[in-house]
Amino acid sequence: MSKLKYLFGATGFISLLGFIGVFTDERVFLCFFAFAVDFEYFFIRSDEMWELYMTRSAARSFCLGMIVMAFTSLGNFLAGGSGSQALIAGLAAGWAASVAANAVLVAVYKFSADREING
Repeated sequence: MSKLKYLFGATGFISLLGFIGVFTDERVFLCFFAFAVDFEYFFIRSDEMWELYMTRSAARSFCLGMIVMAFTSLGNFLAGGSGSQALIAGLAAGWAASVAANAVLVAVYKFSADREING
């Protein structure tokens, strides 16, 4: 069994933050329930190809998130925002870009790997 499989599966626990939106008026926390799909990684068959496309998508998503964070923070600061407002906006945009890019890249890599296997 791959330790990486359990690491990616454990990201499903982030979905527990969604309960903040259930029990308070902060409905934006309901978006965290989207991470519940990551629990599927506990049950998949991991192999070298799976580990390759998961690490590749994670690395590219991280880099994209850092770039988006930098440009968003800089743009927000130059547009007249305070330093803390610019940093918060950059962190939020970078995190959102990382999550979205990772989801898209994992899907693309998985579909291309399935196509190679199935012909």
